[in-house]
Amino acid sequence: MTSIQHNLQQVRERITAAAEGCGRDPQQITLLAVSKTKPVSAIREAWLAGQRCFGENYVQEGVDKIALTTDLDGLEWHFIGPLQSNKSRLVAGHFDWCHTLDRQKLAQRLNDQRPPQSDPLNVLIQVNISDEASKSGISVAEIPQLARQIVALPRLKLRGLMAIPAPSDDYQSRLAVCLRMAEAFAALQSEHAGIDTLSLGMSDDMDAAIEAGSTMVRIGSAIFGARQYPPSSPQ
Repeated sequence: MTSIQHNLQQVRERITAAAEGCGRDPQQITLLAVSKTKPVSAIREAWLAGQRCFGENYVQEGVDKIALTTDLDGLEWHFIGPLQSNKSRLVAGHFDWCHTLDRQKLAQRLNDQRPPQSDPLNVLIQVNISDEASKSGISVAEIPQLARQIVALPRLKLRGLMAIPAPSDDYQSRLAVCLRMAEAFAALQSEHAGIDTLSLGMSDDMDAAIEAGSTMVRIGSAIFGARQYPPSSPQ
């Protein structure tokens, strides 16, 4: 068993334990393997171990990896990093999902740049649930307006919400933040059809996110090992 295969198995077991511990079906939770800064060989190892959903934070790095893995069946590529308007065409043209939509202008660009032969781009609204100045995303109060603007765009498909809660050493504090996201998610579901994805939880807060109702967790170093950043990370 390779190390990546072993790590994936351990992460899946942790997801199962967390889900079963709060009465949820583990099959309701998608594991998104965050492969940023990792070589294509690592993605191939993960694919051989059954992993199909991969997340990238840097546009050009992700586009390059997508081009180098076209021989692998069933891959689903998620863009999960901050998106600048001048890089929107690459995301619209190559990725299956964008998790970081936080403004109408960007939604319009992604819609207009999505190739007509491709399925609509699956998008999530990024919510700055901990109100951190250093993080992108909108407030919970701003979700309804942006959601209405997105669902009016035919080349986008609104699937739900994404958030990166502020780090905390206290489980109950993490859970409280995740529950606020779950409430916002439920409110969005009540307003729009097809809302099925709450992208919430990473290695440190995955258990709280799952207890709160997350349907997708984003896990990187626990699968691929510590990241090795070049002197200047590609965007």
